[in-house]
Amino acid sequence: MRYLGLSEAGPDTIRRAHEVHPITALQTEYSLWERGVEEEILPTVRELGIGFVAYSPLGRGLLTGKIEKPEDLEEDDSRRRRFPRFERENFDANMDLVRKAGELAAEKEATPGQIALAWVAAQDAVPIPGTKRRKYLEENVGATDVELSEDDLRRLAEAFPAGAAVGERYAPEQMDALGR
Repeated sequence: MRYLGLSEAGPDTIRRAHEVHPITALQTEYSLWERGVEEEILPTVRELGIGFVAYSPLGRGLLTGKIEKPEDLEEDDSRRRRFPRFERENFDANMDLVRKAGELAAEKEATPGQIALAWVAAQDAVPIPGTKRRKYLEENVGATDVELSEDDLRRLAEAFPAGAAVGERYAPEQMDALGR
């Protein structure tokens, strides 16, 4: 086996695994509103020369600006029951964050989602947004044309400080299943 990757691993696990066989990449959730990896995990993978792949870089679609209220999601949409950030009491506060990305997007003639993806890429991470439709794929690819200046990055850091999102990443029962 030439290449191995890990998903959702902590620094100690990453180091132990890397000692056994060089780890090529780590995949973990990372976005403007999920920045928990910045304190320990990103420094670890950078120190060890491991690539970082960011899943859910669009905050499960919320950072695209296309979801304006929880009711925009179908009744059976898993985001309504599995992800506390989509619950009514958290949603409105999180939409305030999305609007801030939208302000920069308007200035850049981009979409909020493109800003979110460009930000992840600017963190030396590879974003892997999920999509079901070609038009969203094309929109996501358009993020490669968005250039964020140091001032843009500063503004986004101020608008989205670590921990700014309201609500946990997953429902408690899912966190238990992940061993967290």
